[in-house]
Amino acid sequence: MADGQSVNGLGTSRLGPAERETALKRMGAEEFDVVVVGGGIVGAGVALDAATRGLSVALIEARDFASGTSSRSSKLIHGGLRYLEQRDFELVREALTERGLLLSRIAPHLVRPVPFLFPMTHRVWERAYIGAGVALYDGLSLSMGTARGVPHHRHLTRTKALKVAPSLKRDSFVGAIQYWDAQVDDARYVTMLLRTAAEYGAQIVSRTQAVGFLREGERVTGVRIRDLESETETDVRAKQVVNATGVWTDDIQELVGGRGQIHVRASKGVHLVVPKDRIHSASGIILRTEKSVLFVIPWGRHWIIGTTDTPWDLDKAHPAASKADIDYVLEHVNAVLNVPLTHDDVEGVYAGLRPLLSGESDETSKLSREHVVAHPVPGLVVVAGGKYTTYRVMAKDAVDAVAHGLDGKVPGSCTDQVALVGGDGFQALWNSRHRLSESSGLHVARIEHLLRRYGTLAEDLLALIRERPDLGRPIEGADDYLRAEIVYAATHEGARHVNDVLSRRTRISIETWDRGVRVAREAAELLAPELGWSDEQTEREIEYYEKRVEAERISQKQEGDLEADATRRGVPDIVPTTP
Repeated sequence: MADGQSVNGLGTSRLGPAERETALKRMGAEEFDVVVVGGGIVGAGVALDAATRGLSVALIEARDFASGTSSRSSKLIHGGLRYLEQRDFELVREALTERGLLLSRIAPHLVRPVPFLFPMTHRVWERAYIGAGVALYDGLSLSMGTARGVPHHRHLTRTKALKVAPSLKRDSFVGAIQYWDAQVDDARYVTMLLRTAAEYGAQIVSRTQAVGFLREGERVTGVRIRDLESETETDVRAKQVVNATGVWTDDIQELVGGRGQIHVRASKGVHLVVPKDRIHSASGIILRTEKSVLFVIPWGRHWIIGTTDTPWDLDKAHPAASKADIDYVLEHVNAVLNVPLTHDDVEGVYAGLRPLLSGESDETSKLSREHVVAHPVPGLVVVAGGKYTTYRVMAKDAVDAVAHGLDGKVPGSCTDQVALVGGDGFQALWNSRHRLSESSGLHVARIEHLLRRYGTLAEDLLALIRERPDLGRPIEGADDYLRAEIVYAATHEGARHVNDVLSRRTRISIETWDRGVRVAREAAELLAPELGWSDEQTEREIEYYEKRVEAERISQKQEGDLEADATRRGVPDIVPTTP
């Protein structure tokens, strides 16, 4: 598939400025079978599930796609090993099934296996206890009927474990178990999921906020939306509306006139990013803490270390990491490292909010990660809870509820058979990466980078570079990425601002020491002609990005949540000038 063109005759996988304009026009002119509110992983999944059942679909997102929880996770696709301790076998079985599907069929270009070492501190009972849990974990994945996609676990002596992870403090453990899960760039996955939905005909727009619901008596008949880029409002008519807004579930529910049946609480998870050379290990590491678990996760030329698990009731849009959060992560990881990490080793920090179903427990780490679908009023479906790995099941259940509210028979879900854009033919193209390197003039490592981020759509970027050779150069100050990726983010992936590109289409904001400040001008100048920016708007984009980074840096030096939140709130979201 070249240049994001449709393979099914329904639409295009492009989410560029022209497609956004077309989608907004159609939203004001048509009645849709379903309108989805929320452009994170669950909303995107709902849009694809509905579109592949033959329904007409519109999706709106108030900010950038995946700008909330769905870009700030631990970036793991996993069965939830720790849920075995809670005897939540069904949740683990469900998640392992999804892991197998994602690795083998749905997104082999985006999801890949990752090993983890579990150091143990007790010689007999812990190896038996943890070993039995990991064996059950592997056993459940073998019984799923889908390809495992990952190797079987293995027991290691302390000596063998130290060969795998020389940075471990010898006296901090007595042996280890190595097991495998999978990982993904969470925001990139959402982008590709949305592009797949668009290919099947879904109309998708970001920077468009739900400001009210249309009603006929008790029945919800659509959504009133405000395009935040032009400040215009439009009524979008729909037979069914799905609220898939994660930690904003209760806020959206209030627009209907009440909190409804589902209540969601937010739990803050903070992650640190450090350079690869700070920890010498050929495997990720997982540690138990008094509250949860702590992961040390391989991430290209970096490690991601996290996470925390604390209640959060402050700003949902920009959860702030405090000094206390960073100290907590460093303290726990340093307990097993022979060379401790310090604040000076931290390249990037990010904080996300888990949408947890509110229960009787006061501790967010004990609230349910299972999901719930409800039909609080006619015409409205609410889906909440769950975890990233099981988004497809959540989406299926939500669209089943939509189907129940529609007249006529709606086909069952088929998303377990639908590869995301860039997935079909990926392995064959991967096998041809040396040929692509020779024909493009790019080093094979660059080709591998593009294939792992775009799958077969990497050919779009190679075509762009052939047309504009200057785009084949690395970005100054973030040389893991090519200039073509900045342009492509605007023309094909729905990016509207510099922050969208540096924080989500790429991960420059957490992978560079200056958090992407040095890159902001080059990125803005590449984006300007694609998005029709004036010189004034280009300068405002750069200024906003710099101020956002500064506010986050200062907030991360504040001792507690209240102080960190107040500092981060000091920089409002950028509002574009109207052409």
